[in-house]
Amino acid sequence: MIHLAWPWMALLLPLPWLRYVLSSPAQPRGAALFVPMAASLAGADARPTSRPAGYGRFVFAAIWLLLVAAAMRPQWLGDPVPVPTTGRRLMLAVDVSGSMATEDMAGGATRLRVVQSVAGHFIDSRRGDRVGLILFGTQPYLQAPLTADLTTVHRFLNEAVVGVAGTETAIGDAIGLAIKRLRAETQENGTDKEAGQSAAPGQTVLILLTDGENDAGAMPPLEAARLAAQSGLRIYTIGVGAAPDSGFFAMGGGNTDLDEDTLKAIAKETGGQYFRATDAAALQDVYKEINRLEPAKGTQQWLRPADEWFTWPLTAALLLSVPAAMAGGRRA
Repeated sequence: MIHLAWPWMALLLPLPWLRYVLSSPAQPRGAALFVPMAASLAGADARPTSRPAGYGRFVFAAIWLLLVAAAMRPQWLGDPVPVPTTGRRLMLAVDVSGSMATEDMAGGATRLRVVQSVAGHFIDSRRGDRVGLILFGTQPYLQAPLTADLTTVHRFLNEAVVGVAGTETAIGDAIGLAIKRLRAETQENGTDKEAGQSAAPGQTVLILLTDGENDAGAMPPLEAARLAAQSGLRIYTIGVGAAPDSGFFAMGGGNTDLDEDTLKAIAKETGGQYFRATDAAALQDVYKEINRLEPAKGTQQWLRPADEWFTWPLTAALLLSVPAAMAGGRRA
């Protein structure tokens, strides 16, 4: 669709006509000196230089029309496309230690596979937010920095494998890495200043999911939680895995090392909540509740890409000015 960005520039169209009217030659008044030979000296083909006639007048009119058309900035608007908006900063920390290979939450699927499926849908629902991903085991790793590209974050989560970060569980170090990355992102990119919002706890969220207890890393989990609270980071903790009294555990399988007390203390210290998910359906309910508590703040916005077309009339005006200048030189 053709669109004029500056249509008010059309008010310039009558300027040459106004100049023509206002610059009419003055009529002689009173006595005048008559020189009989003046006509022969000027030549029979003399023309007023201030008013080009015929072809020249048409060329100058066309040039002016083209210049005004270029000044109005004609554009071609494409189809509307969605653009990301700035909402919450949300970091996911997912346990990929050895125990996440246990198959006790859905038939034939490991804990990690269930988390990938459910958390993947959660990531897709966070339109308008910026989401990052940390994978942790013996050590934490930043898999995806905060970004509005939710498709990439979802893909990185699906590519995670058990044991990629070690077989143990460093909960405190995972929280510490999240704090470090959120601070660096704020300082380097000025995210909060540009978005016009402060780093309030409700704007910066960490969702930490694990099936074990802290048995690795340098930072104690509760100390990391206190630092998170000071940084305005709200933490929601999720404990996954079948309940200890289930039939699966009665047969001697699974991992019963989940430290719920520590996970509850972390959530309480930072103003978040602790959730327990013993199967896939319960985990879906957990993420639905987090979506309710921390709704995506960014409203979807649309942008119509615009291609500038002002260069076409401007180029035509420049090309027409060449013969006009040549004709003016011959008259001179």
